[in-house]
This record gives sequence, structure tokens and C-alpha cells, in this order.
Amino acid sequence: MKKTVSILPIIFSLLGVFHTSETWNNSGAGRPSSDHTDYRQEMRNFVKNLSVYAKQQNADFLIIPQNGQELATSSGDASGVPYLDYLNAIDATGREDLFYGYSKDNKPTPSADQQYMLNLCLLFEKNGVEVLTTDYCHSKSKVNKSYRQNKRNDFISFAAHRRNLDEIPSYPSCVFNENSKDILRISEAKNFLYLLNYSNFRTKTALIEALAKTNYDLLILDLFFHDKPLSSGDLEKLKTKANGGKRLVVSYMSIGEAEDYRYYWQSEWQVGSPAWIKAENPDWEGNYKVNYWDKGWQQIIYGNDSSYLKKIIDAGFDGAYLDIIDAFEYFENHH
Repeated sequence: MKKTVSILPIIFSLLGVFHTSETWNNSGAGRPSSDHTDYRQEMRNFVKNLSVYAKQQNADFLIIPQNGQELATSSGDASGVPYLDYLNAIDATGREDLFYGYSKDNKPTPSADQQYMLNLCLLFEKNGVEVLTTDYCHSKSKVNKSYRQNKRNDFISFAAHRRNLDEIPSYPSCVFNENSKDILRISEAKNFLYLLNYSNFRTKTALIEALAKTNYDLLILDLFFHDKPLSSGDLEKLKTKANGGKRLVVSYMSIGEAEDYRYYWQSEWQVGSPAWIKAENPDWEGNYKVNYWDKGWQQIIYGNDSSYLKKIIDAGFDGAYLDIIDAFEYFENHH
């Protein structure tokens, strides 16, 4: 949700084959990073290890990284050799701004950027990984076209009217590809709702009731309503569509940035303390770039009973939607 990947394909040589291989910067000039950290492989490792942990708790738990599709291949574009261990560790991939919203909301994504991202998304599909796309557009004609274009490519899509993802859209009046089937696997979903900002809902009860009245096959939600996590009882109410069919409910979780409004944030934390907090995101106040390969950060995210991921699992979510997967770009550009 917070940012999209750079628009230019990045050419890498044997990137990620070895855990300590050299990383090349985004300029394509072929200069290794000063500390020789392979930032892309570190993110692959993070996602893979997180997936192993989650599936040990629940074999059917879904792992869905958003953006950062470059991690799928050795070259960072669709022409590269696929990293099958990474692709096998995830159940779907999320892509923002594929057809609308890349340069400006409600504007078509420039054709070259669109084709670059589309080629990568098709590579995921070819390797058995579902693609979930979120376009940011609000005019009816563009919403309609977004759904048509995504369906043409067999992608599961959502046209978000607002980038802060704070509403259940009133248009279309019926959910695109609405159905009453039981959705038990991500491959069975025909549509989804992406709702993270609950500011339009005065109470948790109001939120749950509004969502329960919808017929989306998949809900992507935030675990927390005003700092309190949704309960297993809340999740049970959400897992049935208004028409009676079963559906999947997935929780958002940022793994490439720390957020100072989350339960884990400590009041004394600041840039440089802990050492893995690197810089505040200038575009998203309260969000901080982190050394996502650092064990201190990773222990907050997964691997123990107090971790963010364990809270998501314990609440009864069917999966986790992982954001800021493309954090590797920041480190490639700043080292």
C-alpha cells in the first residue's frame, strides 16, 4: 500500500544465487554495495522463513507478499530464471497500480511500466502463484475497465476508489464476479476487498456488521481496530459472505518498515535506536525503514508467541498480506 516498485527493469548478474553475493545498485552501473549485502536475497529469505513458521502453525495459512515482484527472478524482470524456492514459499502475490494509479490515482499506468509489471505478474501465474491486483481509480468507466483488464489476465482484482483504503466501495453496486460459492483456497477467489483504514467506522461492531453484509470472496483487513486486535469471534462472523458462501480473511502486515502506531513500538525508539531503525519514510509519517534482515526486527514479526504473525494466526486469519516487500530498493539506492 505504501509505495510501488521502480518502473525500470533492473539487470542483475546471478543475483541471489549465493547468500553473500554482491548487490548492484538501481542505476545499473554495476557497482557492488559497500557492505556486500544481497538485499533482495535477504528479503527472499525473510519471506521464506516467515512462510515456514506460519505453515508449521497452520498448513493452509496463506502467505501473500505485495509488490516486489522482482524477487521472483535472477534478473529482476520476467526474462530471468525463476527462484522456485521463493515462488513455492508463497501462495499469491499482490500488485498495486498495474493498470491505474502508478503515476497518479485514476490515471492509466504508463504503458511501459504497465507492461513491465504485467510480464512479472504473468510469470507468477505461470509458476502457479495467484495474482491479486489493486488499481486506484474511481470514475465508473475506469473501474469497469480495470476489472475487465485484470479478468482478461486471470488476475483477482480490486478497484480502490481511495488510496488510503478506508471504504467499502459503493460502485459497482454488486461485487465484480459475485458468487455464492464456498471459497476455501485462494485460487477459487474471484474478487476481494482491501480495507485497512477503519476511520469511517465508529465501532468495531459497525465494522464487522458492514463487512458481513458484503459478498467479497476475500477480505484483506488490518488486525487492529483502534489498537485492539480483532478476535477469533470477529473472524468467525467475517468468514461467511452475506449470500451464505464461505470466504477467506487475510491480515495486512508490514514487514519492510516499522510503524510507530503498532503495539510493538516503544516510546524511546528513534532512528538509530534500535540500530536496525534506519530512517523515517518521508512519504508516510510514522513509518520507518528497517534492516529487515536483522534478527531483532524479525523476532517482532515472526517466530515466537508474542510476534505479530502469531497474533494474526491466533486471531483466526487465513493468511497474511505482507507489505513493503520492495524495501530492498531503498537499501540498494542508499548504499
